[in-house]
Amino acid sequence: MDNPFKYGSIVEGGFFTNRTDDLVKVAQVIQSSNHLILISPRRYGKTSLINKAVVSLNRPVVFLNLQLVTSTSDFATELLKRILSIYKIEKIKHFFKDFRFVPTISLNPVSNNFDISFAPMASAKPILEDVLTLIETLGKKGKKPIVIFDEFQEIRIIDKLLDKQLRSIIQHHQCVNYVFMGSQESLMRDIFERKKSPFYHFGTLQTLDVIPYLDFEVFLKTGFSLIHKKSASEIAKDILLFTQQHPYYTQMMAYHYFNALLRNKHSTLQDVILSIVREHNMDYERLWMNLNLKDRELILELIYIQKGLRTVKNNTIPTSTRYSAYKRLLQNGYLIQAKEGYKVEDPFFATWLMDKREQMNVI
Repeated sequence: MDNPFKYGSIVEGGFFTNRTDDLVKVAQVIQSSNHLILISPRRYGKTSLINKAVVSLNRPVVFLNLQLVTSTSDFATELLKRILSIYKIEKIKHFFKDFRFVPTISLNPVSNNFDISFAPMASAKPILEDVLTLIETLGKKGKKPIVIFDEFQEIRIIDKLLDKQLRSIIQHHQCVNYVFMGSQESLMRDIFERKKSPFYHFGTLQTLDVIPYLDFEVFLKTGFSLIHKKSASEIAKDILLFTQQHPYYTQMMAYHYFNALLRNKHSTLQDVILSIVREHNMDYERLWMNLNLKDRELILELIYIQKGLRTVKNNTIPTSTRYSAYKRLLQNGYLIQAKEGYKVEDPFFATWLMDKREQMNVI
């Protein structure tokens, strides 16, 4: 029997959990003359959502994760590589004559991808401008491209002036839809909502929350009904209680529990949770050891509050210290900022930590 759950990669088809409203909103923006800003914590399903939205539109899609970019010239080069993976080089090579620095392009026989390089003395700014102008030109000649920049908040790390340069170029584009995705809400809002920012109100801002409880419950119940029909509803509720509707960890938990039930119909959710925690013991230990003492204290405090073991925060910690630590932990992926406040992102990491703390009391 095939497992109806999937995690760790783009979720498509029957694996995709109902996000009907989000899909409609995303598609409406991309089909208009506007640009989209999509914000959510890591592993909430931004990429799966945008992938599902653009596939149905049958338009060229250029996708670039800015976490993989190291400089402005690298930005331009990686963007051009993705253009060449979509458009046949024979049909667009004549546009290169308009480049101020003509790239050297060769096909890598091993990867079957294009290797691109510019002259060492080539200036990064005109290279990027020419590549972006090429995308606009292709939009004028054919179907309107969709350009997706993932983890867009990284733009200020790549080059502190890159956001200003990028805005000055693409603000004139009429034949391209841009999608800016990011996982660090405060940084993304600073880029798109601060009046002095070059990208102030550059597009329609949409935030992605956890999947609504009832939608997720129906999805899980349907999947587990294939193997455990009588208990499917209870299983769905128990999983969502543990994961707090986090899209990635819910799919992960469901996937492993489904497999466990295939092997042994008497397997319990707790058995599977402990199995996953043991499997990642070294990873969690490494994560914990990389934290300073104040960060550790605040993570423990949040876990205790989430589990109802504590009701108030330690008021001896200065507010400035607390929120600078929260900001750091958000950026490093330990925490997420939900409507109800800050939460530890990984429920399995929280379980590992609580287990370790309890072991301290065992002689």
